[in-house]
Amino acid sequence: MKIAVPKEIKNHEYRVALTPTGVRELVECGHQVTVEASAGEGSGFPDGDYQAAGADIEQDIDTLWRSAELIVKVKEPQPDEVARLGEGQTLFTYLHLAAEENLTRGLMESGATCIAYETITDRDGGLPLLAPMSRVAGRMAVQAGAHSLEKAQGGSGVLLPGVPGVAPASVTVIGGGVVGENAARMALGLGAEVSVLDKSLARLEVLDHRYQGRLRTVYSTSDALDEAIHRSDLIIGAVLVPGAAAPKLITRGQLGEMRPGSVLVDVAIDQGGCFETSKATTHAEPTYVVDGIVHYCVANMPGAVARTSTQALTNATLPFVIALAQKGWKQALADDPHFLAGLNVHAGKIAHPAVAEAFGLENVDPRSEIE
Repeated sequence: MKIAVPKEIKNHEYRVALTPTGVRELVECGHQVTVEASAGEGSGFPDGDYQAAGADIEQDIDTLWRSAELIVKVKEPQPDEVARLGEGQTLFTYLHLAAEENLTRGLMESGATCIAYETITDRDGGLPLLAPMSRVAGRMAVQAGAHSLEKAQGGSGVLLPGVPGVAPASVTVIGGGVVGENAARMALGLGAEVSVLDKSLARLEVLDHRYQGRLRTVYSTSDALDEAIHRSDLIIGAVLVPGAAAPKLITRGQLGEMRPGSVLVDVAIDQGGCFETSKATTHAEPTYVVDGIVHYCVANMPGAVARTSTQALTNATLPFVIALAQKGWKQALADDPHFLAGLNVHAGKIAHPAVAEAFGLENVDPRSEIE
């Protein structure tokens, strides 16, 4: 199969979809891999490494896209990239369509088959291709929050761990999943006072046992959220509804109840954000202030640590890329119902219920598309 790895063009996105090691695995399976020139440089992988792994290097973007059967990316395609997609091509990347109607309709019009990393499931109900970037984002959320609390960044001037004689910062993480646990772990490691809110008692029990009571676990209710809003120096939104838009958990009116200079970090911004005042930002301008509260809403947080992120992502995606290349998308998805859950768009139709519901579009059963 002809596989293309384009250079990511989203603002300050330095990741690349495959490492040279991943390319070598595909080439040894008999596939032709073409990598856009300099696609891996942001992650520390020069063109020579890809050539040594057996890839072809392509300078012309149009040629790269036009000749590909399978296009493997990191972030959702930008408008210029959507325009290059066509029937008979398969796109495999993060999509987060429930927050992007224009992108959704553009992919429908392309006629391409679009499979999203973030909606592929596993036997335990997890999201195996979202998990590695969720770990990175969760850990980065605390770094970003700590920096944003600095006075020069518009924050309240609070040091996350405090010092002897001065209390540490109060950190609340909303959501106890992969992002939330990794954020809590980092905040605890830095010495902050940390609470996690979640609606799953089973998950809270796991976290309580794992962190031996050092982590304050709270069942998420409106009252619990109100308390967190009044008390917290840093709130990290880590709520995920697979494939769907994130619920809005803090309204603009509630910002007035927070201490001036407090920080909101919205890790759910790819799915529309879980704070009413959230809007996507970039690494170039990561924060803005609303009613005295600093908002950090970078939509591609792991892109800032591109080498680590690219390696972690390839480790997770490579078996799926190999399956697509070896079997073709129909057979690969037919053989694995968890992989089938990743099908979002095919031949102009929506094949994921959460995406269809977000925009009032018709949803087709993905199983009907592989028969």
